[in-house]
Amino acid sequence: MKKILITGATGYIGSNLSRKFINDGTEVHALVLPDINFEYIYDIKHNLIFHIYDGTTESVFNALKKSEPDIVYHLASLFLSEHKSEDIINLINSNILLGTQLLDSMAQLDVKHLLNTGTSWQHYNDEDYNPVNLYAATKQAFEDILKFYTNTGFIRAVSLHLFDTYGPGDNRPKLFNMLKKAAEKNETLNMSPGEQLIDLVYIDDVVNAFQLAGDYVLKHDTSINEIYGVSSGNPLPLKTIVEKFNKVYG
Repeated sequence: MKKILITGATGYIGSNLSRKFINDGTEVHALVLPDINFEYIYDIKHNLIFHIYDGTTESVFNALKKSEPDIVYHLASLFLSEHKSEDIINLINSNILLGTQLLDSMAQLDVKHLLNTGTSWQHYNDEDYNPVNLYAATKQAFEDILKFYTNTGFIRAVSLHLFDTYGPGDNRPKLFNMLKKAAEKNETLNMSPGEQLIDLVYIDDVVNAFQLAGDYVLKHDTSINEIYGVSSGNPLPLKTIVEKFNKVYG
């Protein structure tokens, strides 16, 4: 039986990915914080094998040693569109420290394959690297560390840079939920003129991208470090999306 270890399994994308793997017969191990949030995983919590991350490298090492995964899916992160000074430590701990602890433990235990998660926000104006915010900068910083582990032959990795995602059961404070809340309360939602393009990718397509990329990594017996964007291929103006929402929602 195929075995995976996933970080971020309790989030919206991670829970959908975990659910798909469980339904496919994969043994799914989840590295989680002590205070587990079951909002997105209430229906699969008994099918997941939990390992507690207490902030130490030892807890990551032990999770990998016990799970013996064929591949690690690293989705855990702290997203902040804007940060305050008091957020810096949490951003670095979540987006750089945890990943580095994971990489070093994988190298020690000879766990070779990694599927990492980045963001399109690392590429403002479609540039190779131009971070929109500190969150995007920390995601890039981790990928720079990842390059050391792939260059030295310890890890074979692919990073998927995600655009905006959506789907059923998504409770994140994103566009559709903001529009729905405004409609239900009969309130005005102040927005821009709406000319900017939004690239929305449906959750099933995101999950499929992770599975395809994971299969691709597992085929390699030599070091790789590749990056792919997960895009709808059809960005839409914000005002067009709002018009479609109004038509569907009435």
